[in-house]
Amino acid sequence: RRGEMAKATQLINNEVFRAFATYAAIVLLKMMLMSLITAYFRMTRKAFVNPEDTASFGKGEAAKKFLRTDSDVERARRVHLNDLENIVPFVGIGLLYALSGPELSSALLHFRIFTGARILHTFAYLIPLPQPSRGLSWAVGYAVTFSMAYNVLKAAWLL
Repeated sequence: RRGEMAKATQLINNEVFRAFATYAAIVLLKMMLMSLITAYFRMTRKAFVNPEDTASFGKGEAAKKFLRTDSDVERARRVHLNDLENIVPFVGIGLLYALSGPELSSALLHFRIFTGARILHTFAYLIPLPQPSRGLSWAVGYAVTFSMAYNVLKAAWLL
């Protein structure tokens, strides 16, 4: 029912909420995967930031050479940080949007575009693809979150 806030007991039967839950889970899992990718690059490049992380490679001066930065590790970390800056707001605003009673087709469009943009952003950052691919994928995802926020305010405050 367009324009009505969903009741908590009806959420499991609400198609928009189920769609939100699906796409939120996808992007949250993608964000979690970035931790594993960062750890993989740290281990394979032997690039650590904490002295205790180098203990298995030797002691003293032998271990100090592993206290360094690596461009692949830093690239993966930046993807993860960017995910935190964009996926967390998407989850909060997306939840409010899902509860504000949007049409299923509109909600699916928002959720799918955001998810695709974040996945493309990750590939554009890690491969790396030439600009403006990364910037455009970020901007598309940001615009989707902004659009959902506008729709929430419009529904809640009758803007």
